[in-house]
Amino acid sequence: MPQNIHRGIKALLEEANAEIETLSAVEAIKASQSGDIVIVDIRDPREIERDGRIPGAFSCTRGMLEFWIDPASPYAKPIFQQDKKFVFHCAGGMRSALAAKTAQDMGLKPVAHIAGGFAAWREAGGPTEGYEPKKKT
Repeated sequence: MPQNIHRGIKALLEEANAEIETLSAVEAIKASQSGDIVIVDIRDPREIERDGRIPGAFSCTRGMLEFWIDPASPYAKPIFQQDKKFVFHCAGGMRSALAAKTAQDMGLKPVAHIAGGFAAWREAGGPTEGYEPKKKT
């Protein structure tokens, strides 16, 4: 029997976008120069390896987000305890909208996401770099 999904991805994205701040790629590029924000890349490591990354962005896969944000979690990351603005991005802007909403719902603030994600950042002329995965020793 097929599942009956009551709140699909369209509704979830509409809810997220209604509640979070969305930056254009141009706005995000300008904001990144201030030093007052942390750009959080929630893409999968394979995407980053394939497509490159925003220099200085903190990589946090979507699956670990809640665990890395919560200071009570055994997986908490100190970067999320900073008094900065957290700007999330993914490849195209959908996962980052959901991630920003989740982070905001958890109490992380201020947060935003980049409309159009990494693709929009790159198209707007934002700096990018290749990604070198860490060598296992």
